[in-house]
Amino acid sequence: MNRDLYIRRLLALYLGLPHTAARRPSCADRKLAAKLFDDNVPWQTVETALLLTFARRLDRNPQDPPLNLIRSLAYFRPTIDELAQYPHSDSYLRRLHDKLDHLIDFSAVWGER
Repeated sequence: MNRDLYIRRLLALYLGLPHTAARRPSCADRKLAAKLFDDNVPWQTVETALLLTFARRLDRNPQDPPLNLIRSLAYFRPTIDELAQYPHSDSYLRRLHDKLDHLIDFSAVWGER
């Protein structure tokens, strides 16, 4: 995947997640996406991190107060770093897709898979 496609897909996935406040990426979001590519963070790691972070937000006690909307791609950085250090398998990513498919329009990110 080339740099431009990586950045476009990452920003589309980020903006397509429920619980994000942004309607378009900020300059800081674009810079972080470019840095992740330049640092050779694999697409699968980034994708898994965003989906895992979102899944973790969903897996909360419904009695707890609601979380604030996500306002920056940087919100996902700790999970990206976590997964870069401790990668997950392809099957883990598939399970996240299956779990979140009804909440996220993945076709908006990359078309048919």
